[in-house]
Amino acid sequence: MTLREAFEVQADNNARLDSPFTARVLRIAGASLQPGTPLTDRMFAWEGNVGAFGQSLPLRFLAGLHALVLTGDCPALVAIYPPNSTPSDDQITKALQVAITEHADTLDRWLDLPPQTNEVRRAAVMVAAGHWLADQYKLPMQVLELGASAGLNLMWDQFALQVDETRLGPEDAPVLLTPEWRGDMPSSTLPQVQFRRGVDLMPMDITDPGDLLRMSSYLWADQPERLERSRAAASIFAATVDQGDAAAWLEAQLENVAPEHLTLIYHTIAWQYFPAETQNRCLAAIEAAAQRGPIAHLSMEADDRQGEGAAITLTLWPEGRKLTLGRVDFHGRWVDWSAP
Repeated sequence: MTLREAFEVQADNNARLDSPFTARVLRIAGASLQPGTPLTDRMFAWEGNVGAFGQSLPLRFLAGLHALVLTGDCPALVAIYPPNSTPSDDQITKALQVAITEHADTLDRWLDLPPQTNEVRRAAVMVAAGHWLADQYKLPMQVLELGASAGLNLMWDQFALQVDETRLGPEDAPVLLTPEWRGDMPSSTLPQVQFRRGVDLMPMDITDPGDLLRMSSYLWADQPERLERSRAAASIFAATVDQGDAAAWLEAQLENVAPEHLTLIYHTIAWQYFPAETQNRCLAAIEAAAQRGPIAHLSMEADDRQGEGAAITLTLWPEGRKLTLGRVDFHGRWVDWSAP
């Protein structure tokens, strides 16, 4: 996939995900970017898959633009970004040129960083799966997240999921998730999380202004409600996200597996960024540790069904039973739940 094709595909994805403004920015950027500067030369020479199922270079570039808007460092971009009036394609093109010319260093730094949206609406899957597992196992849980970013979704049991008249989670939850729900709702058995911890190669500390800017930059400018939801989740954050390789970290954490609790390991749109060696070590560590106690491996990841959201799969150990729980929109707008 060429760089221009990656921008076009990502623009289509953003449009499907209810972000028409960022779709326009991506489409115009993909058509107007030209080699000839250190920044654009780097982008056109990028090795590997630059698209949505690889290194997501268009989203890195888009986040850098949003960072310049959030800081106010690029007035030309601020003037064309929401909530300002809808700009013309020509105005967007000129603003992008200013950003590339005058703020290349900032955009270059953002190219170094893989997207970390920490999309809180994805937690609807964890809430539903957590209640399902609580009903099945009736054990307290230790929760481990791979690719946790800022770790906001480690607090999933403190969020509430509301579907019609059915509510799962605390009545006073600061985060209320209301996706379009298809299928039955899980049991209302409350999960009891005793321990929660995550890992990321580049974790974000939401108490740090720089990291808060990073987290905010990955949220799309014409969807302010996503930023509000993330800030609500941050208000109750009480977890630890370690910096490190997912495989080595998981191997160490799984030393605590025991029969008296269920270990829930999960990742959401993160597995694709792990090298094959890391993936294999994680899977081997899970299978080995499952001889000491029950483990549930929950995966919300893209597959070959493009345009149909992410697959939700759950593997239960030590038996190695793999269940399909359904599919979910990448940003959690809808959940097609089909758990047994």
